[in-house]
Amino acid sequence: MKAKREILLKPLQMIVGVVERRQTLPILGNVLVRVIGREVTLAATDLEVELRTRVEVESTRDEEFTLPARKFLDICKALPEGADVSLEVEGDKAVLRAGRGRYSLGILPAQDFPGVEEKAAVERFEIAEDVLKGLIERTQFAMAQQDVRYYLNGLLLEVRSGRVRAVATDGHRLAVSEVADEELLGKDVQVIVPRKAVLELGRLLEKGGAKVGVEVSASHVKVVLGETTFISKLIDGRFPDYERVMPRGDAEVLVADREILRQALIRTAILSNEKYRGIRFRLEKGSAELVAHNPEQEEAEERIEVEYDGKEMTVGFNVTYLLDVINVLDAEKVELSLVDANSSCLIRGEGREGSRYVVMPMRL
Repeated sequence: MKAKREILLKPLQMIVGVVERRQTLPILGNVLVRVIGREVTLAATDLEVELRTRVEVESTRDEEFTLPARKFLDICKALPEGADVSLEVEGDKAVLRAGRGRYSLGILPAQDFPGVEEKAAVERFEIAEDVLKGLIERTQFAMAQQDVRYYLNGLLLEVRSGRVRAVATDGHRLAVSEVADEELLGKDVQVIVPRKAVLELGRLLEKGGAKVGVEVSASHVKVVLGETTFISKLIDGRFPDYERVMPRGDAEVLVADREILRQALIRTAILSNEKYRGIRFRLEKGSAELVAHNPEQEEAEERIEVEYDGKEMTVGFNVTYLLDVINVLDAEKVELSLVDANSSCLIRGEGREGSRYVVMPMRL
């Protein structure tokens, strides 16, 4: 087969993120190359997530084989722009030629390449690519990492009553973001997508208005973006009742300029405890004081003007959790609703009802 470097480079960059650097099976470090007519399919998997994409090439014969994914990508990246690339199987090697260069790569049989087993879809729907990307970006930071409660190590994707919602929590904070879509009326989906799959899907999606097709089965989710197909196993578990942890009742509301608060938190965090990242909020009418200490007896204090007319209060938070939320808000002002020093804080962008964030307080 023959193709321009750029035709191979983009799909390789797209799928190679799935390939683990350390594999239990050597073939999981390889990319599957399947040539049929003028079409080549490239695929990579780690047994949990599979990515496939198709491109057109010049070819005189059908063939399929696997070769080392990262080495193949690195060679294509290192070639000059516009280079003509040919790839042929010669014995037990795949030989890549470009200009005066010749690169011989070891191959493994295509029949040994393990595809993710697909099940019949029980629900199908379409959603705008930028909408799905936005939902992931606004919530993925709150997913747990290697929690024994395995159902927290992923993102809940929920479609109900004409709304699509993404939810993530690690037990210390919660992120919920939703978008209304009348085309989804009558659809009822609730699945937990694993952490790695969420990060890969977020990387794949672009901020265009094109529609992507989503198919959900009992054990897998499949997302089709043009010539690229993304398949992931689902986490089999029951996600917590996140609505129960949403703060209810009377709360004092603080409204601050998002960027002023963000910068003050960044500066104060420099002298916080590196392990616990604790920061203390002292609230009084019209102002908030941010205070951090560390074991070296160092201290940081920042006072900022805010809209606040409630009772005086001192509350501790993990500053990283607050910054993660503020970094994904797209409003000019941020709204914090607080009941007392022992209750969770509800955070929203002012005038943005679609995304809600809950952060647990810290004892400092």
